[in-house]
Amino acid sequence: MCLIIRKVEMTDGQETRPRRRVGCLRSCLIFFLVYFACSAILGWIMGDMFSSSEVKLEDKTVYRLQLKGELVEQAQEENPFAALMGSMPYYSNYKSGETVGLDDILSNIRLAKNDDKILGIWLDGASLAMAPAHAKAIRDALLDFKQSGKWVLASAKNYGQTNYYVASVADRICMDPTGAVEWNGLSAQKMYYTRLMEKIGVEMQILKVGTFKSAVEPYFRTSMSDADKLQTKQYMTGIWDAYKEAVGAARHLSVEQLDALADRYMGLQAADEQVASGLVDTIVYTQDMDSLLRIYTGTKEYHMLTTNQMAQVARPKSKANDKVAVLYLEGDITDESGEGIVGKEVVKTLKKIRKDKDVKALVLRVSSPGGSADASEQIWHAVQNIKADSIPVVVSMGAYAASGGYYISCGADYIYAEPTTITGSIGIFGTIPNVAKLRNKVGLDIDGIATNKHSDLEGNMLYKGMNTEERAMMQSMVERGYDLFTSRCAAGRHVSQEYIKSVGEGRVWLGTKAKEIGLVDEMGNIDDAITKAVELAGLENYKTVYYPEKQDPFEEMLKMLDNTTEEERLMLKVKEFCSKPRIMARMEDVVIR
Repeated sequence: MCLIIRKVEMTDGQETRPRRRVGCLRSCLIFFLVYFACSAILGWIMGDMFSSSEVKLEDKTVYRLQLKGELVEQAQEENPFAALMGSMPYYSNYKSGETVGLDDILSNIRLAKNDDKILGIWLDGASLAMAPAHAKAIRDALLDFKQSGKWVLASAKNYGQTNYYVASVADRICMDPTGAVEWNGLSAQKMYYTRLMEKIGVEMQILKVGTFKSAVEPYFRTSMSDADKLQTKQYMTGIWDAYKEAVGAARHLSVEQLDALADRYMGLQAADEQVASGLVDTIVYTQDMDSLLRIYTGTKEYHMLTTNQMAQVARPKSKANDKVAVLYLEGDITDESGEGIVGKEVVKTLKKIRKDKDVKALVLRVSSPGGSADASEQIWHAVQNIKADSIPVVVSMGAYAASGGYYISCGADYIYAEPTTITGSIGIFGTIPNVAKLRNKVGLDIDGIATNKHSDLEGNMLYKGMNTEERAMMQSMVERGYDLFTSRCAAGRHVSQEYIKSVGEGRVWLGTKAKEIGLVDEMGNIDDAITKAVELAGLENYKTVYYPEKQDPFEEMLKMLDNTTEEERLMLKVKEFCSKPRIMARMEDVVIR
């Protein structure tokens, strides 16, 4: 339970809400916006603009792959109303940050490899926010592209470390005279709130299973535990070793040389040092790249297509009836609302897939640190229902498939992971804040009645703190959750529950190690997973269908019209957090630099 205070004005004994006038004005704005939208659509139809959205490839084309923004698993349709909404004062909080779909990038690189009209790929920039596993997927696709004999050219002012790992496949790496390659090694940092919470009078009551389940450590420790240091060092070292091995092979540098360069903190070294070190080939202003592109294309009249434009180039369409369904599951796992993997919506989608009799195989593309234990169980069950219909299920792990992310993956017939996928974290925890000291500080008293011994359990845990009996009850519930989680993993991986517990304990593993201990079957990407699903289903001719279906621009517009303020959203989240004990299967948040 949370107390929400709302400001109310009184006029002549009547209650009025100040936002009512604003609501009228907002209604008018919505009317005019809808009128504008309808007019625009009518204009598009009359002008045949929808049919012109398809891009035609021209001879002598360069695919300009801009490495900027934030990488997501699945691209969404461009929203024609985003710019308009972002410019309106009331909706200035609308987040229109650029996202790039990994699915689009990989599809575009395949198209570029196989179409003779595309001469090469220009990697423009190096500030794309992406996980190591996603970077490897792009890098591998570029290496495959180069098998066609075509060139890859990279240029940027500054190269972030993961972006440089991708760019290292280029035939020539160019850098601005004032730039640098941030080749400095990896570090992981976590923030701890224990002393802060003590000062404000809040105690986080922790219930967990798993020595390595460090997601809750920031609430009762002030530094990393030995167990967390061990697992973090192992997976960070594994990622760094993968970077050095790949970059070293591409740039003809030894692991020792690359470590020595990192120790010099190359991000602060001058441009000529970047060239002398072998990290960069050519110093050139980004604005002058046209001259270099003319040399590589052999013409002054080349064409350029961006990722969005390339995605609109027509692909051959299969006429097969049999389908392989690919379901993208990305983000935190929640129960009924929010962004990311919403359990209720995912179950609905899985039921829809199950009803489609043309679907002969299912691929789950999982990229999640976990979340709600109950939602994870519901998704697991829906997947098992599909398997019960003799439909093979294959999982492709993305950036991470940890904790709840592993929960929803473990029941598949076959699991692929990237070498740098972060997975495992088989553990569970609950957190209940105790605000008794804070309540006393601000002078807030609580009183009430209860018909039974534990009728007021939830309120007491929050406002007074758990007693010994209550803590034992809650811990027992968490342990039952862990027992269920490990039993699901054991059944899915065909091993004993005791073995799963021995490699569980909330411990995080990289994909390569996860394969060694049997948590995944093979190293591979989403294409490998689709190929395996086709094999298991015994298909010859098939077409691939993707879920969730890309959101209609008008649905996105309605979301943007939501007049809830950031403050109100925060209060709703606080209310949700405090309304019931949170039993979570989630990996901790780590800032990796």
